[in-house]
Amino acid sequence: MIKLIVGLGNPGQQYEKTRHNAGFLFLDYLLSESLASWGHEVKFHGLLATIQVAGNKVLLLKPQTFMNKSGSSVVALARYYKIKPEEILVVHDELDLAAGVVRLKSAGGHAGHNGLRDIIANLGDKGFYRLRVGIGRPATGKNVADFVLSASSKQERQDMSMVFDVVCSHMKSLVSGEVSLVMNSLNRK
Repeated sequence: MIKLIVGLGNPGQQYEKTRHNAGFLFLDYLLSESLASWGHEVKFHGLLATIQVAGNKVLLLKPQTFMNKSGSSVVALARYYKIKPEEILVVHDELDLAAGVVRLKSAGGHAGHNGLRDIIANLGDKGFYRLRVGIGRPATGKNVADFVLSASSKQERQDMSMVFDVVCSHMKSLVSGEVSLVMNSLNRK
């Protein structure tokens, strides 16, 4: 059962539409389907919202600590609400997947993603779920940091919106604990 969904990104207007903010963008999309709104929670170093999915309370967190320091925000909230790592879903951008592709993964390493690296280090556990939102790779010879911190194209945003819609259609099953079922469906498309 998923009790906390964390979207990774960087705070600030200059980062709002960047590829690196795929996690924030997903949570905004998910929240737009509900009547809830974001509230700033100083003790959790982030923006927090609560939604209901299939009768279950689900917390949404957008850490405001910048991507590379997301772990302190996640751990503060998880400890306060006594949420176990296996009840957490972290949504993040993924260079190794094309734009418009999404994959659900159980546990694992950080694969060079600094937001995941910091969450693992602070949580002391790799056992959380990850929703990997494809952003593709930059052209050969282009700087990866410049690519992830630049705005996505109109087509990429449309592709992202399409996969967010697909993921949201599985939210009831995901939150209810049918993660393997959702994983099989999302990962084969």
